[in-house]
Amino acid sequence: MTQCVLGHKIMPQSVTGNFDLVIGETPSGTPGPPPHYHNIYHEVFLVIEGEMEFMVNGKSMVIKKGDSVNLPPSSVHTFANKSNSHCKWVNIHSPKGFLSFFEDFGIPDTEKDALQKSTDPEIIKKVMETASKYDMIITI
Repeated sequence: MTQCVLGHKIMPQSVTGNFDLVIGETPSGTPGPPPHYHNIYHEVFLVIEGEMEFMVNGKSMVIKKGDSVNLPPSSVHTFANKSNSHCKWVNIHSPKGFLSFFEDFGIPDTEKDALQKSTDPEIIKKVMETASKYDMIITI
């Protein structure tokens, strides 16, 4: 089921391996999560449409269609779509487990104003308070 999480559409994919895989869509002008790192998870983003700006360990880079960014554990990162068009991407977390973050904070995209609801200040507050439960260590 497609969900809206922090302003992004997230489409979890069923996989049998020890990793989580989602396809995401980010509208133009949408910020990402606060800068954070994972102690356990290896993470990869592959942009399949548009472009996304990433900050990784203090370095800013624009990842365009066909490009990927590899985020080993302890890599401080965030992302945002600062372009004028939407971005579509594939995200992998290994080992399995991070999908629960998307499930716990997701608003079904069938709900009216789901994208807007997914960025409600109460949801942001809860993310900030519970992020470490998901091995998402916020650095701000």
